[in-house]
Amino acid sequence: MTHTDAGAELDPMHPTHPVHPTHPGPVPATVRATGLTSAEVAERRTRGEINDVPVRSSRSLPEIVRANVFTRFNAIIGVLWLITLAVAPIQDSLFGFVIIANTGIGIIQEWRAKKTLDSLALIGEVRPTVRRDGTALEVATSEIVLGDLIEIGPGDKVVVDGTCVEADGLEIDESLLTGEADLVVKRPGDPVLSGSFVVAGGGAFQATRVGRGAYAAQLAEEASRFTLVRSELRTGISTILKYVTWMMVPTAIALVISQLVVKNSDLRESVARTIGGIVPMVPEGLVLLTSVAFAIGVIRLGRKQCLVQELPAIEGLARVDTVCLDKTGTLTEGGMDVTELRALDGHDETYIRKALGALGESDPHPNASLQAIIDACPDSEEWRCVESLPFSSARKYSGASFSEGNGESSTWLLGAPDVLLPADAPALAETGRLNEQGLRVLLLARATGDLDAPDVARTVAPAALVVLEQRLRPDAADTLRYFAEQNVRAKVISGDNAVSVGAVAAKVGLDGSAVDARRLPAERESMARVLDETTVFGRVTPQQKRDMVGALQSRGHTVAMTGDGVNDVLALKDADIGVAMGSGSEATRAVAQIVLLNNSFAVLPSVVAEGRRVIGNITRVATLFLVKTVYSVLLAVLVVCSQVEYPFLPRHLTLLSTLTIGVPAFFLALAPNNERAEPHFVRRVMRYALPGGVVAAVATFVTYLVARHHYAGPDTLDAETSAATLTLFLVAMWVLAIIARPYTWWRVALVASMGAAFVLVLLVPALQRFFALHLVGTVMPWLAVGIAVVAAAVLELLWKWVDRRFPV
Repeated sequence: MTHTDAGAELDPMHPTHPVHPTHPGPVPATVRATGLTSAEVAERRTRGEINDVPVRSSRSLPEIVRANVFTRFNAIIGVLWLITLAVAPIQDSLFGFVIIANTGIGIIQEWRAKKTLDSLALIGEVRPTVRRDGTALEVATSEIVLGDLIEIGPGDKVVVDGTCVEADGLEIDESLLTGEADLVVKRPGDPVLSGSFVVAGGGAFQATRVGRGAYAAQLAEEASRFTLVRSELRTGISTILKYVTWMMVPTAIALVISQLVVKNSDLRESVARTIGGIVPMVPEGLVLLTSVAFAIGVIRLGRKQCLVQELPAIEGLARVDTVCLDKTGTLTEGGMDVTELRALDGHDETYIRKALGALGESDPHPNASLQAIIDACPDSEEWRCVESLPFSSARKYSGASFSEGNGESSTWLLGAPDVLLPADAPALAETGRLNEQGLRVLLLARATGDLDAPDVARTVAPAALVVLEQRLRPDAADTLRYFAEQNVRAKVISGDNAVSVGAVAAKVGLDGSAVDARRLPAERESMARVLDETTVFGRVTPQQKRDMVGALQSRGHTVAMTGDGVNDVLALKDADIGVAMGSGSEATRAVAQIVLLNNSFAVLPSVVAEGRRVIGNITRVATLFLVKTVYSVLLAVLVVCSQVEYPFLPRHLTLLSTLTIGVPAFFLALAPNNERAEPHFVRRVMRYALPGGVVAAVATFVTYLVARHHYAGPDTLDAETSAATLTLFLVAMWVLAIIARPYTWWRVALVASMGAAFVLVLLVPALQRFFALHLVGTVMPWLAVGIAVVAAAVLELLWKWVDRRFPV
C-alpha cells in the first residue's frame, strides 16, 4: 500500500536525518491537535488503511503440523513402515506406531507452547496512545489507522512511520534502524520512523505509513534484525543429522543388496531384516525431544509470567557467565521517595520548593526521580514555563526557564551534582556522604546563562540538594546469591553516582568498590581488564554500557543484560541475551529476547534453570540416540562384509530402542538439571557416541557369530538373534546407566524398571512369541552375558580415556 501523505516521499530504506547537534537545545511546545474523528477512523478502516502487520508470535497450527510430520526422517521411516506392513507381521511394524505417537506428542506440546506464547505476547503488547476526537486513548498497535495522531514520550517505541506534529524537547534514537548512536532532535515537520524510540522529551506525530508500508515492517522485525539468538543446540543437531544421513544412505543400500541379492533366503524374512537394519540408523526421536524440551520450557516459564520472544533464548541465558544489571528497575523498584531537601548557600526552602514544583510541572513525561519530586513539591501556579530541556541519560540533567509571576525570570537545572558542579565544590562532599548511605542525590541549581547555551551547565549556582531513597527489590539479594552459586558473575552498571550504586549493591550482597565510568579507559582491551576485576560501575553513559558489553564479549564472556529504561536499549541489543522488565519502556521490550512481565527479577534463575535443563538433558539423550545410530550402521557394515543374515527383526530393535532410549530419554530430557551449560555440543556428544556405538556393535556381532557357531543347524536363527539381542540390550543398558549419572533415586528406579521390563519379556511366553525372543540352553545365554560384561568394562575404560585424551 502506497500513500502520498506528508513524509511519504522518504525512501524507506535510506532515511535522511536532520543534522545531529552536539548539544540539542530546548524546543517550545506547539498547540495540541485534536486528531482524527471517529467517523474518519471508521472510513479509513473501511478503505483498509490500518496497521495490519501480523504480530510476531509463533508458528500457526498448520505450520506446527507440517514441521513435525513432513521431515526427512519421517519420510524414510514412513516408507519403510508401509513396506513392513505389507510383508511382515504387525509386531515388526511397531516402530511406525511409535513414530506416530512421538510426532503427535511433539505437535501437542508445541501447540501448548504456542498458546502460552500468544497469551503472554498479548499481555506484553505495546498499546500506543492516540488522540481521537481530542481525547487521548490507548489502542492496540493493529488498530492504528492512516492519519492517526499518536502521542509519544520517553521510552515509547515508534510503531508506524509518520510526521512530527508536536515536539517538546523530543529526542529520538534511530540506532536500531541506522546503526548511528547519535540522538536525533525532532521538530514539527520532521519524519519519524517506526522502529526508533524516544529518549527524551515528548510530542505527537501523524501516521503517514501504516501496515506493510512502514519502515520497520519492511525490515520484517527491527529488533531481530540485530539480535537474532544463535542456538548451538539446534545447529549441532542439524550438523549431526547431516552426518547421519551421509553414513546411513550408502550403508542402507549395501545392506539391501546384501540381504536381498547375496543371501538366498525367504523374501519376506530378508525384507523384514533389511528394514530392521535401516530403521535404528535414524535418530528419529532426537529432534522431537529437543522440540518438546523447548516447548515445555516455554510453558513452565509462561506460568511465571516470563515471555520468551525467541525460543533459543532459553538456551542462551543458560550459557551466560556474566550478567550486567542496571540498578534502577532491576535491583531497585521504579518508585522513589524524597526523604530530605537541603537548601544551599542560604536559599529559602519555600522558594526552593516552588522551583522544584515548577520543574516537575514543566516535564509532561517525568521519570521516577522527578515524579517523586512532583509528589513532594506541588506546582506553584505563579510560575509559568517559558521553555524546557527534558532529562536525557547522556546529559544527566534537565532544565527549564520560568517567568515567576513577579516580573522576574529564572533558569533552573536539576541533575547529577558531580556533573553540574566542579570537582572542588563544597556540596559534593555532602553528596558523597549521602551516596555512601545508598541514597540518591540530585542538585537543584540556578543557571546564569540561557537554557539553550552549550555551556549552560558550567554557569550554575547550587541551590539545594534533593535526597531520594530508592526501594530495593525484595528478591534481588536471593537472585544474586543464586548467580554466585552458579558461577555467573554479576556486574552492576548504572548511570547513577558510583558511590550510591556501590552502597545499593552492598545492600543486596555485592561486595567491592564502585568505579566511576567516566574514568574508564576507552580502549576495549583495557576496559575489559577493569571489567574483569570490578563489579560495580556508576555514571555509565548509554554508549558506555554498549561498549562494556562488547569489551566483556571480547574476553570470551557470554553476556546477559537486564534493564527497563531507554538508556539500556543499546546494551540490550548488543548483549548475547537481553532481558527487559514488563513495566519498562516499549523500546527495551522490543529489543529484548526475554521479557519479565511481572517485573520480578527473581524469575531469572528459573530461566537459567530451564536453559540448563534443556542443554544438559538434550546432550545426555543425544548421546543415547547417537550410540544407537553408530552401532546400527556398524552392524550393517559388519553384516555386509561377513555375508550373513542381519541378526535382528524390526520388533527386536523397537523393543531395545523403547527400553534403552525412548522411555528413558523422555524422562531424562525433562528432568531437573543444574549443570553449567558447556559449549561444543557436537564434539561432546560424538566423543561418547562413537566409542559407545563401536563397543556395542562389536560385542553384539561377536555374540552373533559365536551363537551361529554354537547353534549349528538349519532353524536356529531365532536362538542366534535372541543371544545377540541379550548382549546388545545389556551393553545399551550400561550406556544408559552411565548417561544417567549422577544417580538419584528416580534415575536408579528408571534404569532398574527398564531392565525389569526386558526380563519380563524373556519370562512371559506370550511376550516371547510376540517379540520372537527365546533363549535356548544355558551356555550361550551366559556367554552373551559375559561378552556384555566385558564390553561394559571396556566402555567404562574407553570413556574415561576419552575424557582425559580429548577434553572439551
